[in-house]
Amino acid sequence: MSALEDLLDRLDATRERTLMALESLPDEALVAPAAVGRWSVADLLSILTAWDAEVVTGLMRLKAGQPPERLLAALRNPNAYNAQRYQDAQGRGLDAIFNDFQGARMHLEEWLSEFSERALTDPGHYKTLGGAPLGRIIAQATHEHEARYLPFLTAMVERWEAETASDSVEMIPVTGIDILELPSANGDGTAALFPGDEDDDFE
Repeated sequence: MSALEDLLDRLDATRERTLMALESLPDEALVAPAAVGRWSVADLLSILTAWDAEVVTGLMRLKAGQPPERLLAALRNPNAYNAQRYQDAQGRGLDAIFNDFQGARMHLEEWLSEFSERALTDPGHYKTLGGAPLGRIIAQATHEHEARYLPFLTAMVERWEAETASDSVEMIPVTGIDILELPSANGDGTAALFPGDEDDDFE
């Protein structure tokens, strides 16, 4: 498998997991504040879209013989970048957010086909990348970044579904419940920490 094929497979696999997690959520759940860490689901999608778009801009600059300065700066301080993209996305409608979420990824995948195997894998091919292979930088800014938030998104969906179910079913006597079988009863759902600067910094 080529580097491009592997990268595309990983992009698709992570995005499929994200979309599957979103399938059961109504609009009200997508815009609920502080649902995924400190963001709403819609905020998270806008931020992931911004990363895809930033990578595309970086690829365009590399093709033009220019350094992808904004992309490299974002990778060095991803939380600052996320915070700014969060501010930029406020007030946007769900339809626009989902259209951009899908469109930016399609645009990214189209641009990836412009780069050779060597361009993606050779650490010395682009001097402005400081010795990092282009494919590694793309992975870190896209599917690896997205995958970090999937546990939080999945936990949010499970909470929403549990709350919805509890609103529509008859109460079950406490004696009929095995507490050790309940999700997060042993702290599993809260063990992970929301990604921080030290986890995302670009090396």
